[in-house]
Amino acid sequence: MGSTSKSGVELDLNKFEERVLETVKSCEQRKEPPLVWAMEVAKCVLGTAGLGLPSAELAQVVVSQLCFSNNQPSLWKFLHQALSSGLLCPLHVLSLLTSRAIPHRWSQPGAYRLYLELLSRYAFSYDPLVTDACRSKITKSVDVALQLSQTYKVEIVELGHALVLYFFSIVIGLVDSILDDWGLQMTSVDGASGTRTIRSDPSQNMDVDSEGNHFYKRNEHREEIIRNNSFMALEVLGKLTDHRKAMVLLRLVHLNLYVLLFYYTSGLPEKFDGLLQRLQTLEAQKLPPLNLKSASQLLSRLSENIRRTSVLESQQSKRHLIGMLTDIGSCKPASCSVSEAGWFACWVPFDICMENVMDGKQFPVTSAIDILSETISTLQIFNRASWQETFLALWLSALRLVQRERDPLEGPIPHLEARLCVLLSIAPLAIAHVLGDDSTSSRKQGLISSLQVLGQYPALLCPPASVINAANSAAGKATSFISKTNNMTNGTNVGGYGDTSVKAGGDMRHLIVEACIARKLIDTSAYFWPGYVSQSPIAISDQTTLQRYPWSTFMQGAPLTGPLVNALITTSASSLAEIEKIYHVALNGSEEEKSAAAKILCGASLSRGWNIQEHVVHFVVKLLCPPVPANFSGPKSHLVDCMPMLSAILSGAASIDNVHILSLHGMVPEVAASLMPLCEAFGSLVPTPSQKSSMYNESSVYMVFSSAFLFLLRLWKFYRPPLEQCITGRGGWIGGELTLEYLLLLRNSRIAAREETSISGRLIYIDAYPKLRAWYCQNKSCLDSTLSGLSSRNPVHQVANQILNMIYWKMTKSGAVSSNSSTPSSGTVCSPPAASGEDACQRPMLPAWEVLEAVPYVLEAILTACAHGRLSPRDLTTGLRDLVDFLPASLATIISYFSAEVTRGVWKPVSMNGTDWPSPAANFASVESEIKDILAAAGVTIPSSSSGVSPAMLPLPMAALVSLTITFKLDKSLEYIHAVAGPALENSASGCPWPGMPIIGSLWAQKVRRWHDFIVVSSSRSVFRQNREAVAQLLRSCFSSFLGSSHFPNSPLTNQSGVNSLLGSFISAQGLRPRVAPGFLYLRSCRTINYVQYVNNVIVGLVAEFARELAARWANGESLRLKSTRASLSVATARAKEVATLGASLLCVAGGLQLVQELYQETMPTWLLSTRGEERGEDSAVSRIVEGYAMAYLLVLSGAMIWGAGAKQPPWALSRRAYVVGVHMDFVAGALDGNISLGCDPATWKAYVSCLVGLMVSFGPLWIKDVKKETLRKLANGLRGWHECELAISLLERGGPATMGSVAELLNII
Repeated sequence: MGSTSKSGVELDLNKFEERVLETVKSCEQRKEPPLVWAMEVAKCVLGTAGLGLPSAELAQVVVSQLCFSNNQPSLWKFLHQALSSGLLCPLHVLSLLTSRAIPHRWSQPGAYRLYLELLSRYAFSYDPLVTDACRSKITKSVDVALQLSQTYKVEIVELGHALVLYFFSIVIGLVDSILDDWGLQMTSVDGASGTRTIRSDPSQNMDVDSEGNHFYKRNEHREEIIRNNSFMALEVLGKLTDHRKAMVLLRLVHLNLYVLLFYYTSGLPEKFDGLLQRLQTLEAQKLPPLNLKSASQLLSRLSENIRRTSVLESQQSKRHLIGMLTDIGSCKPASCSVSEAGWFACWVPFDICMENVMDGKQFPVTSAIDILSETISTLQIFNRASWQETFLALWLSALRLVQRERDPLEGPIPHLEARLCVLLSIAPLAIAHVLGDDSTSSRKQGLISSLQVLGQYPALLCPPASVINAANSAAGKATSFISKTNNMTNGTNVGGYGDTSVKAGGDMRHLIVEACIARKLIDTSAYFWPGYVSQSPIAISDQTTLQRYPWSTFMQGAPLTGPLVNALITTSASSLAEIEKIYHVALNGSEEEKSAAAKILCGASLSRGWNIQEHVVHFVVKLLCPPVPANFSGPKSHLVDCMPMLSAILSGAASIDNVHILSLHGMVPEVAASLMPLCEAFGSLVPTPSQKSSMYNESSVYMVFSSAFLFLLRLWKFYRPPLEQCITGRGGWIGGELTLEYLLLLRNSRIAAREETSISGRLIYIDAYPKLRAWYCQNKSCLDSTLSGLSSRNPVHQVANQILNMIYWKMTKSGAVSSNSSTPSSGTVCSPPAASGEDACQRPMLPAWEVLEAVPYVLEAILTACAHGRLSPRDLTTGLRDLVDFLPASLATIISYFSAEVTRGVWKPVSMNGTDWPSPAANFASVESEIKDILAAAGVTIPSSSSGVSPAMLPLPMAALVSLTITFKLDKSLEYIHAVAGPALENSASGCPWPGMPIIGSLWAQKVRRWHDFIVVSSSRSVFRQNREAVAQLLRSCFSSFLGSSHFPNSPLTNQSGVNSLLGSFISAQGLRPRVAPGFLYLRSCRTINYVQYVNNVIVGLVAEFARELAARWANGESLRLKSTRASLSVATARAKEVATLGASLLCVAGGLQLVQELYQETMPTWLLSTRGEERGEDSAVSRIVEGYAMAYLLVLSGAMIWGAGAKQPPWALSRRAYVVGVHMDFVAGALDGNISLGCDPATWKAYVSCLVGLMVSFGPLWIKDVKKETLRKLANGLRGWHECELAISLLERGGPATMGSVAELLNII
C-alpha cells in the first residue's frame, strides 16, 4: 500500500512538472509578460491535489529545469515575478540556487550574476505565515540543498532554523567563492572551521571541468565577467551584512554555535571562527588590480560588519527610557576621583563579603577564596568595569577590613591575623583563580595597574603596629633587589637579595606586592615602579636579622632546642621547603621534636606566613591525621603513639584566629574528617588511674579526646536547638546549619574531584566511626525529645550512677552541700583541683564515649533535684564543674542538653538574686543602658525591661549553664573551652525572653572586665533574634548610613564615606561607650534571626522606597543643571543601582541560597501583586520607572551572587538556578499574558519586566538558555506589545537553538 501511494505521488508530481513546463513554453512562445506567466503557473499549482502556495514543488521545477537548462532572461524575469507574487518562497529558491549557482559560477557567469541580484533583493524575505504543510516541505528542501544538518550537526525542524543557517551558509559560500576567484588560498579552511563550502548538487548534469573550461577558452570575455562577478559578490555581501537583519541572523549563529558551546563543551566551536579566519585571509592577501580601492573599502566594511556580531551587548535603543536604564556603564565617572575615605558604592559587596567572613561564630564550608573570586567576576560584569578598577576596589576593601581592626574589641573573636589573612592570602589566591592560566591577558595588566595606583591611598596603606617590621622587611627586600641589580649592571657584586642592611620604610602595599609575587601573579619588575621604594633609606632594625636567623639555623640542621623552638614559633617561615622540613620532623622526629614541630607549624607560620599560608594550612590538616608508620603493628591505633604531637597540634590549631584561618581557606570539611578518627580512637581508650585531672593534663587520653571532640563540634553547630532546625526553610538550610554527614559529603566530593589516591584521599563516611555515630544520634535525640527512662540494669544507667556518686562524693568532701553562697569556690575557678589518690579512686575509669553516653541522664537527675530543692544551686554548679574537670568533652553534652531544655520551656525561671544564683544587679543597669545606646546609635529602639523593679529571672537550665561558664578560668590553655561555651551560651540566651541576654552579659562583664565592650556589643545583637521591628529598623539604618549625603543635591552621584558609614572605620567607635556601625551590627546578627524570611520583605520594601525617593529628587528639579541633560536620569539610576546592590548584598549574607530562592519565587511576585497606592502618594512616572529598574537589578544581582553569571558553577548550582529563574520567568510571562492581575503601578511593571530582561541579556545570557521556550516566546510577545522589539529579539537570540526560529519570525519587524 505504501509503495503504491508513493508511486501515485511521484506520478502526480511528474504530471505537475510537465504541465508547468508546457505552460511556461506556451507563455514564452506567446511572448506574454511575466505577470501572465505567474498567473498561468499558479493555476497549475492550485489545480494539483496536495499543493499549496508558496509551492516547494514549483521551486524545484523552476530552478532545476529552467534557470540552467534554458537560461533565458525571460525565465529569470518570471522567477522574479513568482517570488514577488508569493508563488515561491524566496528562502527556498535562493537555497536551491545557491547550491547550483556558486559551484557553477565559472561555467554559468550570467546565471551567477542574476543569482546575486536576486540574493541582494530577496535574502531577507521571510513569510512566517506559510501553511504548515508548505513550511515542512520547504524546511526539508532547504536542509537538503545546503546540507545544513550534516554541516552544523543540528536537526533542522523549523523554517526559522533553516533561515538562520541558510544565511550563514550563503555568507561563507560567497566568501569562499571570492577567495577562489582571486586565487587566494587559506589552509585548512574546512578542517579548521568545520563548515563545508557550498558544493554542487551531484544530481545536476553539468560537467564544469570539461565543458566549462573549454567554453572559457573560446570566449575570453567571460574572464572579465567572472572578475566583475566576484567584485559584485563582495558588494552584495557588504550590502547584506549592513542590514540589521543580517546582524541578528549572524548573532544567532555566534551565540548558539559559539558562545553557548564555549561554556558547555570542552573544545572551542569553530564555525564562527572559520568565517573570521576567511576574512582575515582576504584582508591579509594582495587584492587583484580590478577596483583595488573599492575592493579594499568593501572588504573592510564586510569585516567590520561580521566582527560586530561577536560583541555580546544588547542591541537596545539608547533613545528608549528602558534602554537608557540598562545602559548604566561603569560605576566610575570620569570626573570623579576616589580618595582614601572610601570607594564607590557599587563595590560595597566586596566590603560586606570580607567583613561577613570575619564572623567568629561562623565557619563557612566554602573557601573564602572561591567566594571572593566569584564576587570579583560578578562585580566586574555588573559594574561594566575594567580589571584595573575591579582589582583596585578589591584591594581597597581588603585594606579597609584591616584598618577596621585598629581599635578592636577585646574578646574571643578573630582579630588582626585573620583580617591580614584575607588581605595577603585570600585576596591574592582569589585573583590567581580569576586570572587562571591566561598570564598575558588584560586581567593581569589590570592587576599590575591596580597595584601601581594603590600607592595613592597612603592612609589605608599605613600598617598596624604589629606589622610594621614585616612591611619594612618587604620594602627592604625591594631596595636590596634594586641595589643588587644596579651592582650587577655596574660590574660589581655586593651582597645578596636577602641583604637588607639598607632598608626603606614599608607600608601595606609592599606586603601586598610580595604576596602577589609569591603566587607568581606579578614578577620582581614591580620593585622598579616609580615611588615603590623610598629614595631615602631609614636606619635598619636588627629585627630582620633575628627573623631570618632561626629558620636559616634550622635548615642548616640545628637541633630543635628550647631557644630555637621559641624563635621558630614566633617567626614565620618564608618558603615551602622550610614548612615541608618541619612537617617531616613532626612525623619522624623524637617525641620532644614531634611536639615542638607541631607547635612551630601552628605558630607564626600559620597565623602570619601570608606568602605560603595555603601550604601551611595543608600541612596542618595533614598532621591532624598522621599516616600509619611502615613498621607499625599492634592492636591499638597508631594514633596513640602520636599523642604528644597530636596534643600540641590540636592546642595550636584550635586557637580562635587559627581556626578562622583554616575556615577561610575552606578546610572545615577536611579538618572535620581528620578529627573524626582521633575522636573515635581516643574516646575508646580507658585512661590510667594515675593521670591528673584531664582539663589540665595536655597528654592525657581524656584531654586529647576532649580537644579533638570539642574542635570537631565547633565546626558543626551542634548546640542549635530543634526550633532553629525547623525554621531553616523549605528543604534546605538558611542560617548555615551543618551536619556531620554534610561535612563528610563535601570533603569526599573534593577528594573525588582531585582524584586523590593517598591515605588522606580515601573517602570517609560517618558509619566508619561507630562510637562517634552513636553519640551523634543520641545528641540529635536529646535535642528532639526528652530522655526516656532507663532500667537500673542498663549499663548506661550504671555509668550515670558512677558519675553521680563521684559528683556527690566531692560535694560531701568539700562540705559544700548546704552552702547558700552563689559564688563558686575559688579553687575550681583559679587552679586545677588536686589529684590525690583518694580522688582518683572515686573517678570512674571509663572510655570517654561511655561517659558521654551517660552524661544526659546525670544532667537530668541533678537538674531535677535542684528544681525540687533537693540540690542547692551552688552544689549544682559545683557538680557541673566537677564533671567538666573530669572530662572536658562533657561540656558539649551539657550545652546540648541545656540548650534543648531552654527551648522546650518546661523549667520554671529562677531568681538571679545573689543568694541562690549569681546576681547581675551590680552592673545590670549600666550594661542595659550601654546596649540601648549601641542600638540607638544604629537607629534601633527597644523597650526598657522591668528588671529594675523585680529580680532578674532566667530559666533553670539557662541559669545553670551561665553559672557553670563563669567558673572557667580565663586562660590561654582553656581557649578551646571558651570557644565552645561562648557561642553556645549566646545562642541559648538569645532564645530566652528579653532581657535574658543582658542578664548573662552583666554576669560575664563582672567576671572579665577587659571584655566589657565585647560582651555589651554581643548582648546587643540578641534583640534581633525575635524582634522583627528591630530588624526592620536596623536595615533602614544600613540603607540610610550607606546613602548618607547622596540625598543632598550637592553630592548626587557618590558618597565617599558610604562604606565607612555602613561598616564603620573601626569595629567599635572610640568613646566612653562602645558604638557599632549599623552594617557591622547587621552582619553579626543576621544569621541568628529566627524568621529570616522577613529580611526579604524588609529589604525589598527599602530598595523600592529609596529608589523612588532618589528618582523623585531628580524629577522635582533640585538640580536644574542636571535635569537638562541625559546625565540627570543616569544619576538617579546609578543611585538606585547602588541601593539595589546594597540590598542584594545584605540579603545574600543573611540567607544565602534559600533566601534568594524565596526572593524569586515568593517575595518579588508578592510585591508585584500587592497594591501600594496609599503609601505611594503622588509619585512621578520617573520614580515608578526607576523603582522597577531597582527591583529588577536587586533580583538579578542577588541571583548572580549566589549562582554566578556564567556556566562555570557546580552542577547543583546550575540546576537550581535554572529551576528558580524559570519559575519566576513563568510568573512574569503569565502576567504579560493577562493570566495574573497585578497590583503595582503599570509603569513600575513595565520598567521591571523590561529591565529584568535587559539585565539578563547583558549580564546573565546563559540564564536565558534554561528558560522554557514557550515562556521566552510569551515574554518576547509582551515586549513587542510595548514596542521593545529589539529587546525581544535580544532575549530570543540567547534562548538557544530552540528559539532561533522565533527570532526569525521577528525579522519582518526590524
